[in-house]
Amino acid sequence: MLRAIIRSIIRFLFALLSRLDVQGLENIPPVGAGILAANHLGRLDSPLVFATVQRTDITSLVADKYQNNLLVRLLVNAVHGIWINREQADFRALRLALDYIESGRLLGIAPEGTRSKTGALMPAKTGVAYLASRADVFILPTGIWGTETAMSRLGHLRRPKIYIRFGEPFHLPALERGDRSVALQKNTDEIMCHIAALLPSQYWGVYAEHPRLKELSAAAHPASAI
Repeated sequence: MLRAIIRSIIRFLFALLSRLDVQGLENIPPVGAGILAANHLGRLDSPLVFATVQRTDITSLVADKYQNNLLVRLLVNAVHGIWINREQADFRALRLALDYIESGRLLGIAPEGTRSKTGALMPAKTGVAYLASRADVFILPTGIWGTETAMSRLGHLRRPKIYIRFGEPFHLPALERGDRSVALQKNTDEIMCHIAALLPSQYWGVYAEHPRLKELSAAAHPASAI
């Protein structure tokens, strides 16, 4: 009940204070264990995902520095968010995240690990690929933009335009034998290229020249590849 009330309030605030453009809701599996992997441009990203995904079991990893904010701490705890120390290898948070996924629920994670400092995609960490491989669950790629300037625009009494795109879920290939770090990095790049393919090209960042992104982009826009 409390989760539903919080979602309704957040959804109402987005409708009131922003111009929201949502596409791809039909791609979200209604049930089943998975990881929603999204880029991270602004503080509104997590609330946006929580408000738009129509699943009662979604939660996310949240940087533990926000526990200093009483309201944020109460809201995150109310929706069973998982606090993570992003300054070190937080094995407790990873264990909780794995348990959450393996229980059949949906967990939102930003593979980059922090908000982008460049306004575009930064190199991602391998944690999402590790969790997905361990739990053998789908990845739901999600692209978000407009949140990077939303707070500033609201401060000037202007309703920001915010976009969120949900791509088709996919499974990562099994980790190859041999150097697991290389395989994890390859799977991480696969996740980030799927996310990038949902974003305008100015947000592609360090993945702009990745051959896999070019393949995905050409498949999504075949006419532009001619």
